[in-house]
Amino acid sequence: MALYSTHAGNPKVKTTRNTIIFIALLLFALATIFPIYFMVISSFADPVEAGAVSYSILPSKFTFASFKFFFDYSEYSYRWILNSLIVATTVMISNVIFASMAGYAFSKLRFKGRGPLFAVLLVSMMIPYQVTQVPLYILVVNVFELQNTYSALIMPSIVTVYNIFLAKQFMGSIPNEIMESAKIEGCSQFQIYWRIILPLSKTVLAVMGILTFMDSWNTFFWPLLVTNTMDMQTIQVGLKNFRFANTTFIAPMMAGATISALPMFILFFSLQRYFLEGVTVGAVKG
Repeated sequence: MALYSTHAGNPKVKTTRNTIIFIALLLFALATIFPIYFMVISSFADPVEAGAVSYSILPSKFTFASFKFFFDYSEYSYRWILNSLIVATTVMISNVIFASMAGYAFSKLRFKGRGPLFAVLLVSMMIPYQVTQVPLYILVVNVFELQNTYSALIMPSIVTVYNIFLAKQFMGSIPNEIMESAKIEGCSQFQIYWRIILPLSKTVLAVMGILTFMDSWNTFFWPLLVTNTMDMQTIQVGLKNFRFANTTFIAPMMAGATISALPMFILFFSLQRYFLEGVTVGAVKG
């Protein structure tokens, strides 16, 4: 033990250990950032060069031709961005409203079957997303006949179990004494929820909104299933139109991907402190 303590306190050992950790983290960061770097750099390449599948770390020249090609390629290029914005914003708002209501009910209200119902919701989180796609597709397309509509894109994600769990965990940490005081003052359950619980839950609501918007904006598989015309596609699905049997327009596709990633970059760098809080929210109670 004494020998270990001596080596652990040795400045050279600490320096070597910190250097190894720094190099490991640097390599991990480079591996994470490189796909983003390649996407942005490739978007400034010439469309013809990309069409010939000429991959390189740096394009032969920097040009905005690929961005122009992206918007000129189809009359629906702007519509794809608008569709993504409508769907992601609607899903974000609906999740904040309904998940906060459900979280308040599960954390502060006492009703019969609350425990088993919440347990069923938690179990449903363990079911892989891909498993539910076939029955969900049958319901949306064959039963409700909503294919190729905004309803088909929005309804399956109108509220998620994860957001309900997140809201429940956070609201459960709010002291019950505050609610009791509000009841004494004559507040109804809705007034307590609206005037007390929601203002105290701004942090978790912000985290919930940001993460939900990002997830909905980046979703590819479900919009691909339920849309069959270009005017209803989202930006993520629209990018596949730049791939053909014999070639793929890499640079215009990367230009579209860069444009679609801009909202995520803006959200992250402007509200990154909420992401950090989102990782730990509900982890410590009391």
